[in-house]
Amino acid sequence: MECTVRWMGNDGGMSFVAESGSGHAVVMDGAPEAGGRNLGLRPMEMVLAGTGGCTAFDVVLILKKGRHAVSGCEVSLSADRAETDPKVFTGIHFHYKVRGRRLKPEVVARAIELSKDKYCSASIMIAKTALITYDFEIIDEE
Repeated sequence: MECTVRWMGNDGGMSFVAESGSGHAVVMDGAPEAGGRNLGLRPMEMVLAGTGGCTAFDVVLILKKGRHAVSGCEVSLSADRAETDPKVFTGIHFHYKVRGRRLKPEVVARAIELSKDKYCSASIMIAKTALITYDFEIIDEE
């Protein structure tokens, strides 16, 4: 896996463009009080978003492989950070909203647990410094 992060220069304030080895790009920026212009996600917001994407991907894939009628998955993440540098994540709560037909709570819980404990590299890595908690709701579309 490769990525190049390039500073946009003095006139860009604290904006950076990250280009992935897969050919995609995303803008990151700092807060205005740190010299940024609020043009993109903060780097730690990117980490949080990537973690949410990683686990959502897993949950949907696990449910689909189990031939469950999943039609949607949304994960809201709420993170706490250390007060001093390095300001690592110290706690993250994941709230999953899973849509589908006749999804059983134990099946959804198992998919989330598999993601948390086995498949989601991002959340497993972050769990080295942060307490990971979660809850979920199922929205039935019968």
